[in-house]
Amino acid sequence: MSNRIYVAIDTPDLSRALALAKRVRHHVGGIKLGLEFFCAHGAAGVREMAHLDLPVFLDLKLHDIPNTVAKAIQALGPIAPAILTVHASGGRAMLEDAKAAAPTGTKVVAVTMLTSLDATDLSDTGVTGAPHDHVLRLAELAHDAGVDGIVCSGAEVAAAKAAWPKGFFVVPGVRPADGPVGDQKRVVTPRQAIDAGASILVIGRPITQADDPDAAARAIAATL
Repeated sequence: MSNRIYVAIDTPDLSRALALAKRVRHHVGGIKLGLEFFCAHGAAGVREMAHLDLPVFLDLKLHDIPNTVAKAIQALGPIAPAILTVHASGGRAMLEDAKAAAPTGTKVVAVTMLTSLDATDLSDTGVTGAPHDHVLRLAELAHDAGVDGIVCSGAEVAAAKAAWPKGFFVVPGVRPADGPVGDQKRVVTPRQAIDAGASILVIGRPITQADDPDAAARAIAATL
């Protein structure tokens, strides 16, 4: 992959989403569409964005009983996203069924721990131990279940890659060295994430909220 930046188009406004994607399309490797966009526009909106001929990362973070997740993924089959997310905490059977239901060519990646969470948040939900250990436990589960990779922060990706050399590692919460952190708690720079083993980077606000999104995407790509 020549450009490993996937720009996060987090808006319910289809016109704005298309305009942003068109502005940065020559300096990113793909677009990430999440719940905000999908709830507003559904499969039709995803197909509209796919007309830009950029790979689509559909970030729905599915998490339900195995049969429900499998049926949901089958319903998404006509879209055939390049990447699709489910939650690793859904368990082995859910992960196995998600991969089995996915279209050929769609990478199923398991979300380990949101980058907006830290050790205190884990404790509040009854999970003991450090975030690093929790992520690696879920990464092992994802590997054993046969999905393609995981979503994790840049703080864990090196250890995850060491344990799973052929895994596909999506790193969100990436911020340029001089950029604001916002609601993220476990962040790294784009260069740090790539050096640690990230397969792709998900970058949203540093690009989409910049005065010149195209220039911002180009500047980040230049650091890689």
